[in-house]
Order: sequence, then C-alpha cells, then structure tokens
Amino acid sequence: MNKKRALINYLNIQEKVYPKTTDISVSCYDNSLFEYGSRDYLVLTDKEADEKAKEYILDTAWAFNTWFLASYMPEGVTEEVLKAIQEKCESGNEAILAMIKDKDGFVDDAILADGRGHFISFYDGNEYDVGDYFIYRIN
Repeated sequence: MNKKRALINYLNIQEKVYPKTTDISVSCYDNSLFEYGSRDYLVLTDKEADEKAKEYILDTAWAFNTWFLASYMPEGVTEEVLKAIQEKCESGNEAILAMIKDKDGFVDDAILADGRGHFISFYDGNEYDVGDYFIYRIN
C-alpha cells in the first residue's frame, strides 16, 4: 500500500467519505503531505513520524513545562532559571537545548507522555494507524 492509498482507506473508515484518487493531491514540495478538499494530511511511516515528532519537540523545547524540563537538566538548573529562559520564547530554545543532558530520552519521554500526534497533528493531536502508515490531519 502506498501513502495515497493509506489516506483513501483512512478517509473511508474514519471520515465516511469515498474520495476518488483524483480528489486527493500530493504536495509538490513534500510527498508525505496530501490535500483533500480544504483539509491537509500528513501520511508518514513509523520512522518518518518519529523524526517529525523529534524535530518539533527539539524546536519547541523552550515551551515545555519547567518541571518536565528540570528532570533533564544538570544539577543546579532550577525551574526558576528555566522560567527566566522561557520568557525569551523561541530565542531561549538554543540555551535550553544546550542544557538538556539526554536529548533522546527527553524526546522519547515527551512522546510517551503525549503521543506523536500531539507534536505532529496541529488540527486535533491525533494519530491514526493505517497499515504501515500513520496519518495526521494538520488542518
């Protein structure tokens, strides 16, 4: 099964719509991004979903709860220090990443806590498993 067929199967099962293959278009810049009407979907392999979630988590580490971040920080980095860095929003992300002791553990625990859908699907935070693919509605 290819990505487009996985999306068609998903739409038939979850959305109860029966699109023609011509109703679904693939993005010209990302072969994992599909448009169906006014909706956009990402269709990813397990590995691609892990990579996409990891990228988002590391790009937004500054926005995580300080109690969660604190468990990955060196001794002496308090929640108060993290809050001060977080006030810089995105520009504080590099400083927070530099202090995280175990980035892979941080990413794994974030996914374990909230699921990959939370970090990939900006529409509803859900992940749908269709065969070898995972589908995320992004708008």
